Amino acid sequence: MASSRDIADWIKQKASQAGFDACAITSASLPAQTTAYLDEFIAQGYHGEMTWLAETRDRRASPDAMWQEAQSAIVLAMNYGPDHDPLLSLSEADKGNISVYARGRDYHDVIKGKLKQLAGQFAAYVGADVKVFVDTAPLLEKPLAAQAGLGWQGKHSNMVSRDFGSWVFLGTILTTAALPYDTPMADHCGSCTSCLDICPTQAFPRPYQLDARRCISYMTIEQDSQIAHEYRPLIGNRIFGCDDCLAACPWNKFASAAAEQKLHPRHDPALWPLETLLKMDEALFRSTFAGMPVRRAGYAKFMRNVLIAAGNAKESALIPLIIPFLTAEAPLMRGMAIWALSCYQTPEAMQQYYQLDTDPEVEAEWQRALTSL
Repeated sequence: MASSRDIADWIKQKASQAGFDACAITSASLPAQTTAYLDEFIAQGYHGEMTWLAETRDRRASPDAMWQEAQSAIVLAMNYGPDHDPLLSLSEADKGNISVYARGRDYHDVIKGKLKQLAGQFAAYVGADVKVFVDTAPLLEKPLAAQAGLGWQGKHSNMVSRDFGSWVFLGTILTTAALPYDTPMADHCGSCTSCLDICPTQAFPRPYQLDARRCISYMTIEQDSQIAHEYRPLIGNRIFGCDDCLAACPWNKFASAAAEQKLHPRHDPALWPLETLLKMDEALFRSTFAGMPVRRAGYAKFMRNVLIAAGNAKESALIPLIIPFLTAEAPLMRGMAIWALSCYQTPEAMQQYYQLDTDPEVEAEWQRALTSL
């Protein structure tokens, strides 16, 4: 039987052959301090509508709390670096900006397929039990990756790699096998605050702490309700996610474009004209974004985001495309269409479109638009 060190070297070699850019091994247990950070995040309400974070807190605290028999965590990273500066896309106000990670095939599918194959090979070789995870189970993957030495959690709370900057996806194989652990990497953020300073909504109460309720990624992807009025102008043309804090990291100077072809943009151009997006019905939305992270938002939520971008675009040609959404079935779309149209029309001009709405939030949008509050 091979030694535990030989097994560790073997799995890292197999991970590289499978297309992963880095692999490291750590304990399937996280320190109590990690739980303390999670508890503070929940206690402050920073998780917003992501109620599952509180509901799964006990299992999420440490991998071995979810699976007691787990001894080791094999943590893998895949680079999804863009071939351009994502911040340049923010100036194209007439186009909808989708986060870099969501322009290609859904990374959950890409990574999970590779993980399952790799875990199966490992189980057959070692004779140990395994379970695989890709961002969908109550597992704190970023602290686990930092503990394994794949990088460190930056002040934006995301992973930072010396080789790939902020552009890494993570996957984990938990196993009952006892393997040698790699050394954690020191925090190399130093005095830099670039990721904090660039955030348009000031979503970081302090370094290493995110208030998701103020985060554009959260608002445009996770939040099911209307987005607060104060944040809409700050969202700009971001219609699914935000890359600002990631793109601002100086460690990205070492990053390279993703090698995995399935993570490359599926559509050309990668930025969608708002005019095209506003013409999409639900069937076209589903077919266009099939197999991509964007589809998971659902049509109503996605169009809510597009309408915000349309209001921010200040392109009068979009007005005829906004108006039909005033009578859309979903309150999310009706409410945001009112706001988008009010970005072009005076309160007096808005009167011609007004119809009493039975949804209280939509009616509140009308009253705000009609009185310019």
